[in-house]
Amino acid sequence: MSLLVLGINHNTASVAVREKVAFAPELMQQALQDACTRAGLAEAAILSTCNRTELYCLPASDTPDAGAARDRVLHWLCDYHGLPEAELKHAVYCHDEANAVRHLMRVASGLDSMVLGEPQILGQMKSAYAVAQQASTL
Repeated sequence: MSLLVLGINHNTASVAVREKVAFAPELMQQALQDACTRAGLAEAAILSTCNRTELYCLPASDTPDAGAARDRVLHWLCDYHGLPEAELKHAVYCHDEANAVRHLMRVASGLDSMVLGEPQILGQMKSAYAVAQQASTL
């Protein structure tokens, strides 16, 4: 299994839904460790901004396929935020392998932002990476 991205953004979810799925910075390390344990992830990083929440993860080696990994991560995300899966299922996108890397590059470069080329997102991604390192989930 390789890189998996599961998320919502300004194109797929309303502001109200994005607010419900946002992660508080002070709880991010705990959320990352919980995601790894409960969703069966070998590695995880969470990018949570006002316009998106994305989980970049590497499923544990015992995960049979991308579909099973996606379902486990979605279930964890809904459970963590106390939301029914039906509320998120229509808004969630998922990318794996090369498409996940392509998506990550589009996000980092600002090509997937509300304002094309928006420069803050790269710093937010660096911060998400640093927090995941501190939480020992990378």
